[in-house]
Amino acid sequence: MFNFFGKKEAESPAKAGGETAQEKQGETQYKNAPGTEIHYHPDLIENLKSDHKRLLGRYGDIKSHFEAADYEQVAGQLEQFKMDLQGHLLTENIKLYIYLDHMLANDEMNATLIKEFRREMDGIARVALKFLSKYEAIGVDKDLAPSFAKDFAEIGKVLVERIKREEEVLYPLYVSSY
Repeated sequence: MFNFFGKKEAESPAKAGGETAQEKQGETQYKNAPGTEIHYHPDLIENLKSDHKRLLGRYGDIKSHFEAADYEQVAGQLEQFKMDLQGHLLTENIKLYIYLDHMLANDEMNATLIKEFRREMDGIARVALKFLSKYEAIGVDKDLAPSFAKDFAEIGKVLVERIKREEEVLYPLYVSSY
């Protein structure tokens, strides 16, 4: 191949028909889900469960700061929670849902289950992000505090229920091949 300056580059071992560096190191190569470039990630479920623990831990931190009326810390922790949540949702959407959609496309029951989980998660995400936007100013607007406790408890309940269902029902569907 030619690089930007017109010089011919050496072909990679994979293009030349040889082993890739990963294959030489003994790493297992997983096939892509049909019609995608998304392949099985052996650590994905453990990483998603770690995200869940981090989100729940951050939730507990927010609760502690709120109970101590440390609203500046609440605002900072809400921002971190938002970033953690968005990262988790992005990973789930790309690496989990798309993979499962394609791998289980011919399994009507599980395909329907996955679509329902995804649709439900989209709704939960919208509500959670709306909550986070509403209360991001709690550090400077103390008038938000009275309604925060009730809304925060509702978000927590939904979060805990969703995490439990994902880990018990959805995540076991994620396997390397069918």
